[in-house]
Amino acid sequence: MKPKYERIILKISGEALAGDNKFGLDEEMLGRVARQVKEIHDIGVQVAIVVGGGNFWRGRTSKSMDRATADYMGMLATVINAMALQDSFEAIGIPTRVQTAIEMKEVAEPYIRRRAISQLNNNEVVIFGAGTGNPFFSTDTTAALRAAEIEADVILLAKNVDAVYSDDPQTNPDAIRYTELSHREVLEKDLKVMDATAASLCRDNSIPIHVFAVSEEGNILKAIMGEKIGTIIT
Repeated sequence: MKPKYERIILKISGEALAGDNKFGLDEEMLGRVARQVKEIHDIGVQVAIVVGGGNFWRGRTSKSMDRATADYMGMLATVINAMALQDSFEAIGIPTRVQTAIEMKEVAEPYIRRRAISQLNNNEVVIFGAGTGNPFFSTDTTAALRAAEIEADVILLAKNVDAVYSDDPQTNPDAIRYTELSHREVLEKDLKVMDATAASLCRDNSIPIHVFAVSEEGNILKAIMGEKIGTIIT
């Protein structure tokens, strides 16, 4: 069976990489993500990844610190996660490159759009670290921006929840679970799928978003094959 998508952006939250620990990196979760990426890489899907940094630092929660400084610290946290993912991928034979929006050539390549596309065409997984390189923009916005730049078919939003809900399902048992939404509904209902900048960018560039839980083995492959898991936003 042919995959539904040929080139994807996989957005992985930092919190998902922390697993049950809620902080730092969980080796079992890193391995789980690596195995799932290998499944789709082996059938020829081109995979680019944007990773968050919330398992180490959440700049938005810092009240006393300058916002730009806090955001730059968050960008550095995403690079730690990108390097950890690269190590996990390469351990099971997936050729991987890390590109960062803030230049740090001793540990990663600088982000260059044409180079990233060339690497994807060469069947290498490309991980984008350091967000957009600018404060005041989230890694969700990075995922939307990079998806538009590399002409990805979809953004797979791998989270620690299994779908989009009308409210936090952990605190509100009556929260409505959505299977399909439009970009407009996400913005009008103020659903916390991603921030408004990212959602608007996806809407304006007609980029679909597929939200699902990363913790369940095989979910990334199911999403790639077009199975109805989680929530699809078009």
